[in-house]
Amino acid sequence: MYNRMHIIAASLAIIPAFASAQEVQTVKIGFSSPLTGPQASAGKDNQGGLQMAVERLNTQGLVIGGKKIKFEIVAEDDQADPKSGVGVAQKLADQGVKAIVGPYNSGVTIPASRVYNDAGIVTATVASNPKITQQGFQTLFRVAASDSQLGGKMALYAAKELKIKTVSVIDDRTAYGQGLAEEFIKIAQANGIKVVSKDFTNDKATDFTAILTSIKGKKPQAVFIGGYAPQGGPIKRQMKQLGIDALLMGGDGICSPEMGRLGGDAIGESVYCTQGGTMLEKAKEGKAFADDYQKKFGRPAEVYAVSFYDGMMVIAQAMKAANSVEPKVYGPALAKIKYKGVAGQYEFDDKHDLKQSPVTIFRFKDGVPVALTSY
Repeated sequence: MYNRMHIIAASLAIIPAFASAQEVQTVKIGFSSPLTGPQASAGKDNQGGLQMAVERLNTQGLVIGGKKIKFEIVAEDDQADPKSGVGVAQKLADQGVKAIVGPYNSGVTIPASRVYNDAGIVTATVASNPKITQQGFQTLFRVAASDSQLGGKMALYAAKELKIKTVSVIDDRTAYGQGLAEEFIKIAQANGIKVVSKDFTNDKATDFTAILTSIKGKKPQAVFIGGYAPQGGPIKRQMKQLGIDALLMGGDGICSPEMGRLGGDAIGESVYCTQGGTMLEKAKEGKAFADDYQKKFGRPAEVYAVSFYDGMMVIAQAMKAANSVEPKVYGPALAKIKYKGVAGQYEFDDKHDLKQSPVTIFRFKDGVPVALTSY
């Protein structure tokens, strides 16, 4: 009896030792966004979302392919520059990452996605230009709304709810800004809005006096900016200085507290923007995410923190479903996935765009975007 009990006790003692000795596999996840330059605030916001997802996943003790998985972020600064973004893509591919969450900018994503695709790496991007998923890359997925949804819904809201009849359009000539402006113009004109002027700037500009002086003479009811907060903030501030009494509208690129920081008291209730996803504060998970983000980083989550978080979670879900961290094995599982994330439902069409991507309209109050309605 003693011998039998002794053997059982000894064998039980082995179990925890065996479990703790289970092989741990470190899985590298690449991150590409601007971490320096005018768009650094957005890049750091994105990085925070991914970091929260990885930390949460690493507490879950995931076992994939018989190994305990530990995710590790390899973060790179693409400077919102296409050339830098391609360099980052080659660097991350050389480091053997199993997925990329990013890039942020359409102008970076279009050339960088070719490098990732050639290397067979699954990429989850928030970049919105429709051309991105029209390339037909099997490893590329868009985890946010496209320009046609973001620009088009802003135009619909302007026509139907704000009763806008005339608009001036400015775009920053980036792939994002141009695509957004084109989609806005198309839907605006189809809904009876007259585009009284089209002007171009760039994503490094800060002085818009010449463009705005020209726009002032045309007396539009609204100005639409295809671009980002580093241009949107100064544009609205300079509109106020020049006495241009018009709404400012834009897409997700201006839908952040960075507008208030750069535009000061000009950023108020006459500024509207769109963002992919449903109203976070109306969803229990959304409010919890926003609270957790604020607590962890001491700043509010901006536009895409939640998409980078969900993007990582949906990749991990596909790895679990395929029981593999290899992109060629879990990529097909990602293409077929049905996953409820914080920002909405993740299911992909044949182009790897989201089947459903609701858009939320925001209006600024005290320099911060406040959700009005999902549209």
